Amino acid sequence: MPIDEDAVRKILTKLKAELEAYSEISEEARATVTLDQQSVGRLSRMDALQGQAMAQASERQRRADIQKIAAALSRLEEGEYGFCVECGEEIAEMRLKVDPAAAFCIRCAQ
Repeated sequence: MPIDEDAVRKILTKLKAELEAYSEISEEARATVTLDQQSVGRLSRMDALQGQAMAQASERQRRADIQKIAAALSRLEEGEYGFCVECGEEIAEMRLKVDPAAAFCIRCAQ
């Protein structure tokens, strides 16, 4: 079954926009931790640092996902979308439905 390039482009563009929007929303959580020792009931510095580290790790994963989506969009423009970047074999349709940015067939991804 041929790939509906417009539908794929729409899905990838939407996913990328959602990830970028979430990055903007979570910017405050990744900011430098300050401790207001005058306030009662505030998170401890260790809890705040842990929260910051988790937010930064999530942001790194989001950035990697955005790059993966950008690469898929590029492959789509070049007419190479749906083919494994390693072996050149066609990527299974179900795999692309699960992960529209997949760059590798099942065999090469393992």
